[in-house]
Amino acid sequence: MAIVTDKAVPTTETGTAGASAKKSRAGWQSTGSVIALRILVMAAALILWQLMSGPVVPEYAVSKPTEVYDALTSMLGSGAGWNNIRVTTVEVLAGFGLGVAAGTVMGLVLGSFPLLGRVLEPLVAAVNGIPKIALAPLFLLFFGIGPWSKITIAMTGVAFVVFYNIYLGLRMRERELVEVVQVMGGRRHHVLGYVTIPTLAAPFFAALKTGGPLAILGVIGGEFIASSEGVGHELFTAAQNLDAAAEFAGLIVLVALTLSLNGVLTALDTYALKRLGLAARRRPQSKP
Repeated sequence: MAIVTDKAVPTTETGTAGASAKKSRAGWQSTGSVIALRILVMAAALILWQLMSGPVVPEYAVSKPTEVYDALTSMLGSGAGWNNIRVTTVEVLAGFGLGVAAGTVMGLVLGSFPLLGRVLEPLVAAVNGIPKIALAPLFLLFFGIGPWSKITIAMTGVAFVVFYNIYLGLRMRERELVEVVQVMGGRRHHVLGYVTIPTLAAPFFAALKTGGPLAILGVIGGEFIASSEGVGHELFTAAQNLDAAAEFAGLIVLVALTLSLNGVLTALDTYALKRLGLAARRRPQSKP
């Protein structure tokens, strides 16, 4: 006996159209709406800042967005401002690069030789426990107030982060995979290409993204203590002069530098993981 219902069975075309509309709506919500909401939040924060500066919060402490804009355009419109940005950028990149190289070598050596790692790991942990900014006066005595003292401070902060990611990554390497490659006749370079590098890729790039802000922090801290140029020097001078507008302008430059470095590292991370076949695979969509 057949049962007749009033509900209409959707056709394949209707289901496909509904899925397409839902997909396009979800895509719009994940891109356009998010960007619009971000702009609205920033605009609301700036308007609130402008209105509260003076009547609610002392203007000398927080300045105003309009005054910060004037200070920023003044900095970017002068040769001295661009020279300070250039000096800080060079110090950050040099310290970051040297720190990555030093940390990688330390991690590979101590991770490849277990006995050496067990002997030196407590010493490395003890040195890493010292606040890097506390080493700044020592580096200033060695290298003076020039760029090398700031580069060394940045290098120490980055080196330990990279070291621990490489060192622990080697220790977590699956021994069974190494033995499988060796049983199949693989040599050291095969183990390196098929096991070691894929295992270390993710923690290595995570260390790079963590080390970038640490390099900027080390350079700015060193410029705060003793320097004759750089963004940190300008920030310290603005703080002494109670110039909040110039202070916020310098912070905006540092935010731009941080975002630029993070963007480059993210692109490099995506490209490298894709070449290694480690990029996240999209889950297949279920058919309606």
